[in-house]
Amino acid sequence: MLRNKLVLAASVAALAACGGGDKQAANGAAKPDTTAAAAPAATPAPAAGGAATAGAAAAAPITGKTVEVKMIGDAQGYRFDPANITVKVGDGIKFTNVTGGPHNVTFSADSIPAGTAAQLGANMPNTTSPLTGPLLINANDSYTVSFAGLKAGAYHFYCTPHLALGMKGVVTVQ
Repeated sequence: MLRNKLVLAASVAALAACGGGDKQAANGAAKPDTTAAAAPAATPAPAAGGAATAGAAAAAPITGKTVEVKMIGDAQGYRFDPANITVKVGDGIKFTNVTGGPHNVTFSADSIPAGTAAQLGANMPNTTSPLTGPLLINANDSYTVSFAGLKAGAYHFYCTPHLALGMKGVVTVQ
């Protein structure tokens, strides 16, 4: 019962934070847009959600491997699996909603290497605000972020609706 109340409260908070003006439909329409062609879709997004942050950065396509990270909310808690990921410059991460959504991925500009926010923002298609990916509502919805053109270092991220429940992680870019 308490879990149901927490899930309901997190869902209400997530929907309130969205503001409703996003292009993503509740049917998971962002899934094909974000997974299939991350580079072309990323270019317009910073202008709509953070032109000051994005500057003149252009999206850099994935040139290496893509690592899958599961977004999970269940009786064991809310988490990314794995929560600590190591990738190389040029790799990508595909975040997939498994259970307990809605989920998203957000990078805080003050918790990533200095000077990387513009490029990371350009590499994140369909952002709802600077460095915040869309809400993944349905099971198997996914969102892919390119780590091409970024500096080496630690990139801390979290799920906005479930941050208070400890759903966070770190991408180490080598």
